[in-house]
Amino acid sequence: MKLKVVVLFGGKSVEHEVSVISAIQAIQNMDTEKYDIIPVYMNKKNEMFVGDDIGNMDAYKDIKGLLDKSQRVVMVNDGERVKLIAYPQKKFGKNYETDIDVVFPIVHGTNVEDGNLQGFLKTVGVPFVGCNVLSSAMGMDKYVMKMVLKEAGIPLLDAAVYTLSDYENIETLLNNVEEKFGYPVIVKPVNLGSSVGISVAKDRTALTDSIDDAFRYASRVLVEHAVTRLREINCSVLGDENEAEASECEEPMHTEDILSYEDKYVSNAKGSGSKGMASVARKIPAEISPEQREEIRTLAVKAFKALGCNGVSRIDFMIDEENGNLYFNEINTIPGSLAFYLWEPLGVPYKELLDRMIELALKRERTENNITYAFDTNILNSASLGGLKGGKLGK
Repeated sequence: MKLKVVVLFGGKSVEHEVSVISAIQAIQNMDTEKYDIIPVYMNKKNEMFVGDDIGNMDAYKDIKGLLDKSQRVVMVNDGERVKLIAYPQKKFGKNYETDIDVVFPIVHGTNVEDGNLQGFLKTVGVPFVGCNVLSSAMGMDKYVMKMVLKEAGIPLLDAAVYTLSDYENIETLLNNVEEKFGYPVIVKPVNLGSSVGISVAKDRTALTDSIDDAFRYASRVLVEHAVTRLREINCSVLGDENEAEASECEEPMHTEDILSYEDKYVSNAKGSGSKGMASVARKIPAEISPEQREEIRTLAVKAFKALGCNGVSRIDFMIDEENGNLYFNEINTIPGSLAFYLWEPLGVPYKELLDRMIELALKRERTENNITYAFDTNILNSASLGGLKGGKLGK
């Protein structure tokens, strides 16, 4: 009997369109002999839709037309099963309804990759592929991630975080950045990916512009020293917090100081179809020494485990060519194109990678089912709120 897999994509995120590309790419590579694949698109209001063309890339050229002929659905827990059902329900005629065995979220960015969607799926009670709530949240928050990995002994650059209250007095903020880091610096929204809102500032005027742009996308902004002679080396990791392995390393090519959204999803995709991150100009394997390759792969696995990740992530590193220092940059807990192109050189085809991600989700579900979540107590039989006005129960 085939496993019913809901591939969930889209959502309320500035990386919405990237998610559509990544998801449909994955759907086209899933094993249809093993899985009954149900594509589920979330619009930018996080409303879910199914339909004959939801998994068709060309249909997204006219999203309104696509949704007009699709069925809105919701996820509900029905006893021991989780189902997708039509919403609103028709009074007459047959309503859409199907059981779900596992959800495969292929989403990117704030509101969907950061633990919010994972928390919903956990609450509904359906197994899902990828990181859990905590590791998703840590992976998305660049500052929290740095603090956890610093404790784990991962080499990284120091950073500072600024909030909207800091932004109200931007002259003080600018002075603080200059005192802490000097120039150049890199400015990032603390919880976005795909290079959205990220820029390098080499003087006070550029820093003002970078801060303004980053605060368009987030309420907290991270600033750190920008490596001027930079090489970026990326490595993917597959597994869970107990066992994990590293992929081949890559060196992505970029046109400016950083790998931009344009580099990732537009420039190299022209005339090449919807290949997402798979179309970025890159060197695979990266032209680094065998010793450095193993150092990066080892650190990638260490970081992945320290954050408690699951499924496939991509870890991005920086090499400062002025001194040879290697730094962890960030983790993508649901990377563009699921980083399949980093596994193929090691003999892992995309279809097998997707299989292993689903297996890891089911393994986690079996493990969690053996954990006790109830504790027998008679506290409600003996508790009383009589005479209390806003008081507390005894402990």
